Amino acid sequence: MQGMGGESCPFEFNLDPATFKAGDLVSYRVTGSLADFPFMGTLVEVHDDHVVIAADPNDPDSRMRGTRESRPIVQEAEVA
Repeated sequence: MQGMGGESCPFEFNLDPATFKAGDLVSYRVTGSLADFPFMGTLVEVHDDHVVIAADPNDPDSRMRGTRESRPIVQEAEVA
């Protein structure tokens, strides 16, 4: 993230939900006790009204449903 330690983020996130596609890196948020922390994941599915994000694209158990917006929101109960 910009401004952390004077260095820019080494990752490039897609922040445009209109152009989301499987394989894109996204920054997502989690509700509840994890709301203050940014997370990074890979889109594995893109639907009209939601996305499926994987914390680890090679681990099917790490998949979470999120909202389709610039920084998707994942419900805390979805976090594996």
